[in-house]
Amino acid sequence: MASSSVTSSQSPRPPRPNLAFRALRGQRSPGEFAAAVRRAAREIGERVSCDARYVGRVESGEIRCPNYAYERVFLHMFPGRTLADLGFAPRAAVRGRGARTAEEDSPSRTESLSHAPDETDGAWEPYNTQDTDLEHEESDVQRRAFMTGGTATMAAVSLGPFVLGGSATAAGRPAHRVGTTETGALEEAVRKIRLLDDRHGADGLYRRAAAPLRTAYALLDAGAARQATADRLYAGAGELAISVGWLAHDSGRFDDARSHYAEALATARMAGDPALEAHAFCNTAFLARDAGRPREAVRAAQAAQRVARPLSSARLMSLLALREAGGWAGLTDRTGCEQALARAQALYERGPSDADPEWMSFYGEAELEGLEAQCWSTLGDWTRAARHARRAARLQDPHFTRNIALYKAELADDLARGGHPDEAAAAGMEVLDLLDEVQSSRIQTMLAGTARVLLPHRRASGVSTFLDRHAALPRPA
Repeated sequence: MASSSVTSSQSPRPPRPNLAFRALRGQRSPGEFAAAVRRAAREIGERVSCDARYVGRVESGEIRCPNYAYERVFLHMFPGRTLADLGFAPRAAVRGRGARTAEEDSPSRTESLSHAPDETDGAWEPYNTQDTDLEHEESDVQRRAFMTGGTATMAAVSLGPFVLGGSATAAGRPAHRVGTTETGALEEAVRKIRLLDDRHGADGLYRRAAAPLRTAYALLDAGAARQATADRLYAGAGELAISVGWLAHDSGRFDDARSHYAEALATARMAGDPALEAHAFCNTAFLARDAGRPREAVRAAQAAQRVARPLSSARLMSLLALREAGGWAGLTDRTGCEQALARAQALYERGPSDADPEWMSFYGEAELEGLEAQCWSTLGDWTRAARHARRAARLQDPHFTRNIALYKAELADDLARGGHPDEAAAAGMEVLDLLDEVQSSRIQTMLAGTARVLLPHRRASGVSTFLDRHAALPRPA
């Protein structure tokens, strides 16, 4: 690893070995453990250049507290444990142990940091938290985000100004009545979460997005000086709850998603906001379908349509009809599904309007095709499902990288189950090519199902290559 540009004062006593961390390594060599750390980092969208030397520095006690990127990786690897459980000292105890010189705080020092050389795997870590203070750490996190593009780090940087906004006190409660500045920041946080999800999927974002959600409800509790601001605040907090719920949903945390959607629904009803209520019911229907509760999916979608009808958005009603169709498919009611699909198509063809909600930017012809593919797949009509999935992948705007991966994963599974193993393997390989950029448990679960279906067809063209490459994917720690 490249050493920090910041020099620290000498410790008055030799470092104390970190025996707890050494015990967690177990029988693995330092090199093997470092490889496991790098794999875990990729799973949550971080990029760290961990090697055997770094592991040795931790175990010897030379690194008393990891930087923020390593902290997130270690806590992901060992869920339920704290830094103290891993043998590290509290961050406050190792920060600011020596006064900085004028040279260290000079502009030339900052310039040298921003041009520090890359390390193994392209990660850049020009600081060690035992040598730096909070301001420099936050600055370095932001620089690394732009240089590496790691999903979780990008989320932290994008949402940070809202989470750490100056209006919050130490108790987490805003110190004054909420105004347009805070509501605008809240609305921007929602947009950024959606943008990051469109490009990278949910897995690296979910835990990061929970912090701005807590801040949003603290703002609600503080209240707004004007009714118009209060209305925006309720709508923003509800939309943020739905966005965080979707991140939980897409990363397989169904109970968490259900809780967030219920929170959004309660917020909508307290505020008398039918648009927010329709959105909350829409996502609840989608979750119920994925969680194996198709009857609830139908009822939630129908409730959403009742609430949304006065909003005069044909595209919204089209999407809600598709949510209903998914529920009917789960109930194996082909007639109910076909009727809902026909309604969705007819409503979609009415075109967009000014009444369409902002959050529906993802809903275009590609999504219409993709959701119909899912319905036919649920009904076991693999040929029709594959036709619509192929069309969805072809029509999708390149900006929506996650959806492209989703549609191609759907296509691969439909082809595999429909008796076309060679085509399925080719589609599956295209999904694997996108997994460095997209992190979605939903997509990985679909690929795993496809791999199981293809196992008996290993001799078909391309299948063995796909299966071997899929088997080499990093698994959760």
